[in-house]
Amino acid sequence: MAWVQFIPWFILRLSLLVSAFASQLPLVNSAARRGNNVILKPNSWEQYDEGLFTPFGNLNLLSETHFTVLGHHLFPHHNIRIKKTSFCDDTVQAYTGYIDIQARHIFFYFFESRNDPDTDDVVFWTNGGPGCSSSMGLFMELGPCRIADANGTSWHPESWNTNANIFFVDQPIGVGFSYAEFGETVSTTEDAAKDMAAFVFLFFEHFHKFKGRSFHMAGESYGGRYIPVFAAEVYDQNIKLVDAGLTPINLTSVMIGNGITDFYHQMSSVFDMVCTSVSVPPIMDIATCVRMKQIIPRCQKWMTTSCINHFDQIDCAAAMDFCEGQLEGPFWSTGMNPYDISRECDGGLGQNLCYPVTSYIRSYLDRPDVRETLGVDPSLTTNFSSCSNTVGYAFNDRLDGYHSTQHYVAALLEREVRVLIYVGTYDWICNFIGNERWTLAMEWSGKEEFANQELKPWGTGDDGSRIGLTRSAKGLTFATVEGAGHMVRLLRARIHALNDRYFRSHTISRRNL
Repeated sequence: MAWVQFIPWFILRLSLLVSAFASQLPLVNSAARRGNNVILKPNSWEQYDEGLFTPFGNLNLLSETHFTVLGHHLFPHHNIRIKKTSFCDDTVQAYTGYIDIQARHIFFYFFESRNDPDTDDVVFWTNGGPGCSSSMGLFMELGPCRIADANGTSWHPESWNTNANIFFVDQPIGVGFSYAEFGETVSTTEDAAKDMAAFVFLFFEHFHKFKGRSFHMAGESYGGRYIPVFAAEVYDQNIKLVDAGLTPINLTSVMIGNGITDFYHQMSSVFDMVCTSVSVPPIMDIATCVRMKQIIPRCQKWMTTSCINHFDQIDCAAAMDFCEGQLEGPFWSTGMNPYDISRECDGGLGQNLCYPVTSYIRSYLDRPDVRETLGVDPSLTTNFSSCSNTVGYAFNDRLDGYHSTQHYVAALLEREVRVLIYVGTYDWICNFIGNERWTLAMEWSGKEEFANQELKPWGTGDDGSRIGLTRSAKGLTFATVEGAGHMVRLLRARIHALNDRYFRSHTISRRNL
C-alpha cells in the first residue's frame, strides 16, 4: 500500500530466572543505569551461579517505583524490566516496562483480567503501521480505558481484559516509547519476531501462574503481516524450550483484525470497494473505474512474476509503485476516510489519521506525570508519536509488506493453531473483499472444506440485526463486521462478543453468540 506522509497500515494501515537478589532499578535514564551507583544485572548469564536463580513468580511483589529486571540464560541478550503502575484501570493489576535487548528497548503495557486473572487466557496485542504504537489500540479500541481529551482516561466497559490478561506492545524498536540507545532498529517482520518470541518466553517462564495458559496473538492492519510471523516464531521456539526441559508456550490462536496479510489479493480488491456497491455506493467516477478494471490483470501478472514466483527487489518495487499509483492513487483525491469510506476524513490524514482523538492521546502521553507513572525512560525527550516514519520507511525500503504471509497462516493451521480473520466492511485500506479472497485462495489441507462453507450470519446487534457474516472450517474463521471500519472496536463496540466467544469456543456462530 502507498504511504502519504507515511500513512501507516495500522490505523490506516521466565526456568525464566532472576537472581535471588534480583536487582530493582530506579526509574532513571539509560546512562544513569550504567553508572556505578546502581546495581545492574551483568550482561552475560555465565557470570552467575545458576544455582542462585529461581523464577520471580509473583507479579504482586513488583514495585511501583522501581523496575525489576528479569532474565534467563537461554536468551542472554534479552531481559524484561517491569514495574507495577496505577494506570488506566484501578480494578485490576497493571504493569508497564521494557524488553531490553542490550541497547535496544521495547515498551509494553500489561493488564490483568477483570474476571479471573488466575485462570483467564493471555493475549498479546500489537498495532500495525509498520511503525504505529499499540497505545492507539489501547486507548482507541480494546484497552481498559479510553481518552476523550488530554486531561485523563475514562473506564472502558468492553475492554478485552474483561475476560483476558492482555499485553499491548510498542514494537518494533523505535515505535511509541520503544527506543534504541545507538539508533539500531529492525526493518523486517522476521527480525522483529525473534525479539517478540523471546519476550513471550521470558514472561511466561518468570510469572509461572500464567504457564500453560492459552495464549492468543492478535493485531490489526500491518498486524496481518506481523502476527502470523510472530506466532510461527513462538511455535518454532517451543522446540528449543522442550529440548532445554522448559515449558512450551500454549499458543492457541491467532487473531487478525482488518489485516494486510496478502498484498496480491488486497491490491485488486480496492476496485471493488470504490467502484461497486459491495460496501457503500460507488465512490469513483465511471471513467476512473474503467481504467482501474483494465489495469488489474496487468498488475496481477506483474506482481506474480516479480514479487511472488521470484522476488526481485527492483522489479517488485517497480510493480508495486505502478499498481499502487493506478489502483490506489485515485482514492486519495476523494477526501474520504480510508479507514471508513462511509465518511470523510476528519482533521487530516497526515496529522491525526482522520481521527482527532489521536491528537488527544499524543498530548496525554506527553504529560510528564503520565510518563513518570508509566516508567518511560527520561532519556526520551521527543514528543510521543502515534506512528514512526523512520520505522515505516525502513520496512518499506526492504519491501517487507510485499512478502505474502499466508504461508505462515497455513503452517499454523496445519499445526492446529486456530486463526480468526475479522474485518469491518467499511474499511478500504485493508478491506474485507481482499481478506476473504486470500483466505479462500490459501493452500492448506482445509482449503476445500473452508471454501465449501457458505457465509452465514453471526450475532445480533442492539437493534436485532445481524452483526456480520462468517465462514469457518478446520480452525480457520473469517468474519465480517458490518458498518465497522478499520478500527473495528472503535465503531462497533459489540465486537467484544466476537472475541470473548472466540476465546472460549474458538469459532463464531449465531448459536454461541
